[in-house]
Amino acid sequence: MKLDLRDHPQRHTIRLQLRRHPLLADFDEPALEELQQTLWIHDGHRSECLLGQGDGEWHQFFVLEGMLKRVVTSPEGREVALRFAGEGDMETCYEAWCQQARMPFSVVCAIRSRVAVLPMSDWCAWLARHPRAQQAYQERVVRLGADVVEHAVGLLLLDAPGRMQRFSCTHPELLDRLPQKDLASHLNLSAETVCRLSKRGKAGPWSAAVHDARSLSGAT
Repeated sequence: MKLDLRDHPQRHTIRLQLRRHPLLADFDEPALEELQQTLWIHDGHRSECLLGQGDGEWHQFFVLEGMLKRVVTSPEGREVALRFAGEGDMETCYEAWCQQARMPFSVVCAIRSRVAVLPMSDWCAWLARHPRAQQAYQERVVRLGADVVEHAVGLLLLDAPGRMQRFSCTHPELLDRLPQKDLASHLNLSAETVCRLSKRGKAGPWSAAVHDARSLSGAT
């Protein structure tokens, strides 16, 4: 379901969520009100595609609830999940928008999700009026690109247990929320292998590391 923020029945709660979003938390009410005029809210179900690979339109997404995934589909129809974005994170089409190129990936709801969305042209126009937000956003875009490259290198260098362990320690907050199919796609493993490694990991050598990572995540 897609609604203008001003018409959404839970708009007051959503406005609070937007104020707390890490990319927007430092801005005053007039700046946020200006941005909110251009937002719509999409309540998406699991596996719903919000933007398709090859589309010629570009959007900025703020995840308020649930989780999005960035997916690339090969000509043979094989899907690979490049990254996930949970609450307080974002997904963006910035690079494609800058090049005026078609979307190189799809943006899909990994689970039931609520996201705030606006066109890249409106988002970048708002950023141009708020240099501090623009700097933070561009730094985040660079980090996202680096994370995707680092993940791709890890797939080449690590075996199946190594991939699972790395993900478990790097993203402990996502481990229990992701559908097994999506985790398998992200790690380039079969669902059966992920299931077997998950069962082994709960009692295996990295379970303590996962617990420590979750503790550190909760403390920050």
